[in-house]
Amino acid sequence: MADERAFKPIEELTLMDDYMFAAVMRNTKHLKPLLEYILEIKIAKIELVEPQKTAKEGYSSKGIRLDLYVEDEKGTIYNVEVQTTDKRNLPRRMRYYQSVIDIHVLHPGDDYRNLRKSFVIFICNYDPFGRNRYIYTFETVCREVPGLSLGDDTYKIVVNTAGTEGEISNELKEVILYLGSGKVTGSYSRELDEAVNAVKTNEDRRLEYMTMMIHDMEVREQGRAEGALGMLVNLVKQGLLSPENAAKQANMTVAEFEKQAALLPV
Repeated sequence: MADERAFKPIEELTLMDDYMFAAVMRNTKHLKPLLEYILEIKIAKIELVEPQKTAKEGYSSKGIRLDLYVEDEKGTIYNVEVQTTDKRNLPRRMRYYQSVIDIHVLHPGDDYRNLRKSFVIFICNYDPFGRNRYIYTFETVCREVPGLSLGDDTYKIVVNTAGTEGEISNELKEVILYLGSGKVTGSYSRELDEAVNAVKTNEDRRLEYMTMMIHDMEVREQGRAEGALGMLVNLVKQGLLSPENAAKQANMTVAEFEKQAALLPV
């Protein structure tokens, strides 16, 4: 996800940037081989449900934006994300993404048997577990009985583009090398590189990217303004600052300050 630095020009984006990853992989001819290499399976067909799908269980719950949400011909769900900032909360984020997907699939009154097999896949440019593995695959198993799986059909996979350990296919090594360094070493990485360059020179994609960046900056600035106002309101409530001084700090009249303060969530 984007950090607090200035946004990159589109010319500097790589496939590990959220926008570029979604723009390239929304074409399923690029995404299907990636899933097959990571999961070591063959998939007949996948369908993009909605690029950067926003999923939210309820009005008051925490929403997330899914970079890529696709389904195959058997109804299996694949959610693929790129992660370039180590916030040290990856396992819990993956847990939350999984729960949101399940609730999105299961409608009120549905039987739990309607929950589908799903894969939450995070591609990271750092090693969140410190074991230097190319890939980490997690499923729910019994601690007391080796080899006994819970059978809930949920899988969480982390791909580490900085990894060097583990037995993986040459195709996946090619992908990981391209994601980590941008180096083209075969036909698939060449295809991805051409797709990245095509996005950079496409006027519609450039406009889309700039529009998204402007929107994100506006949301960020609004959040900062609301945060600063909230701190002033709290100081007033604690008797540490007068309404007059708080309004002055916020560059407002007292009436405006009180009106804005009343609109803040309790």
